[in-house]
Amino acid sequence: MSMRTNVTAVVRACFAALRQIRSVRRSLSRHALLTLVRALIVNKVEYCNSVLAGIPGQLQDLLQSVVNAAARLVFSARRSERITPLLRELYWLRVPERDTFRLCVLVYRCLHGTAPAYLAQSLHQTSDVECLRSADSAMLEVPSTRRSILGNRACPVASARAWNSLPSSVRNAPLLTTFRRELKTVFFLSSFDND
Repeated sequence: MSMRTNVTAVVRACFAALRQIRSVRRSLSRHALLTLVRALIVNKVEYCNSVLAGIPGQLQDLLQSVVNAAARLVFSARRSERITPLLRELYWLRVPERDTFRLCVLVYRCLHGTAPAYLAQSLHQTSDVECLRSADSAMLEVPSTRRSILGNRACPVASARAWNSLPSSVRNAPLLTTFRRELKTVFFLSSFDND
């Protein structure tokens, strides 16, 4: 199955679930509606999204259309309304930032021993490879690849690049909960500052 087929299937399933939720929306409180949308829609969009890092813009746009429709459903907004204020109020990241967020959380867990060993073995800190000035800031070695498109999407490459792009204060967070909070703030600000 191709990546496009997988993404299309997820989008189709999410829109079907949104139609079902829309039919019972009036009988739900806003909190219950938001919980239902997160459980049935947002989780589907985020499922295995670390694999989707670096996918073509068209496929990201398809997934983003699901997130946008879910936000509009929560606020009972019309399709013509701007989506940015709704996403801001829900504190939801856009799809590319969601993908990068999940990759960075996975790297954090690998570096702190809470991820499966086979994932942690694919990541190497620069301090393990050679003594550099960046060794004290928890940078990762970016493996070289032969194929620029597929190779750059490989988990060790994409996750190392995403990790290295983070501010050192975020990378050096002492706890996973602190890391996730600071990371989401960084992505949220970079995503919505321009709008």
